[in-house]
Amino acid sequence: MTFNQEGERICTVRVGPDQVGRSLLDLVAERFTYQDREQWRRELAAGRLLHNGKPAPANRQLEAGDEICYRWPGEAEPPVALAYQVVYEDADLLVVDKPAPLPCHPGGRYFRHTLWARLRQSAGLERPWLVNRLDRETSGLVLVAKNQAAARLCARQWQQRRVTKVYLALVEGDFPWADLEARGSLAPDPASMIRKKVRFFQASCVAPAAARSCSTRLRRLAGANGLTLVEARPVTGRCHQIRATLSGLGFPVVGDKLYGVDERLFLRFIEDRLSAEDRRRLRLPRQALHGAELSLRHPVDSRPLHFVSPLPPELSKLLA
Repeated sequence: MTFNQEGERICTVRVGPDQVGRSLLDLVAERFTYQDREQWRRELAAGRLLHNGKPAPANRQLEAGDEICYRWPGEAEPPVALAYQVVYEDADLLVVDKPAPLPCHPGGRYFRHTLWARLRQSAGLERPWLVNRLDRETSGLVLVAKNQAAARLCARQWQQRRVTKVYLALVEGDFPWADLEARGSLAPDPASMIRKKVRFFQASCVAPAAARSCSTRLRRLAGANGLTLVEARPVTGRCHQIRATLSGLGFPVVGDKLYGVDERLFLRFIEDRLSAEDRRRLRLPRQALHGAELSLRHPVDSRPLHFVSPLPPELSKLLA
């Protein structure tokens, strides 16, 4: 991702061998799903997509090595919370407490309004390596490596499951288990209108063949006002694991538009059509999930590191 002299945001991709012979429209519609096929057709007609430096028709067949550039419209990015807090810093690592909503990496409508871009601007990091990432609406601890060697060594700890992560989730209902290890699997939700949504299948249930195993340790911490504060320790690290697991158990995360009380809220949210009643049902403008603890070994000298972030006030107020 770069900017040209006019300040336009430029996204560039190269055509790989497996994409030879496909149409330009097929490539961008399948690779960049934040716009649908008709929207990409309009972008091509407007000349915002360049094939080897020149506008091209939607049916242009691709060859290996072709360069596709998208000149991003100069529209304002959605507002976010940019005021992250530094929890720890040394020559190799930076640990920040990310607010919500704030995306970790550029994508879709977000570029400058991301933690990655903010770190480049305010922390002076030419290339921040975000070792872990949190959803845009999830707050909490993010580990940032200042160099590639530190990033590689930290990532290895994640791969070997030697990192302890603790999340706090405020859920709808009276969570009945003092301690529970929720074992099962995750697979695309066949009943959902939303393609990226997954469903948690408990270990006792028959799951689809493409399901991926998952496990999360859950512990009840407190309850009030028809809500429960739950500690979640993911054993595996699947996308949307905690949110989908809690939803599958019947206790969705407060404010979760996708896995919450009604997935139609997510569809209305992305169309900017949430009503006052929708917002009342959500209780919060963000999902009530927070990355509260992070423990690992320092990548250089192997000393143990442990970081803690308190529950944000907007979440704790709902339990008051």
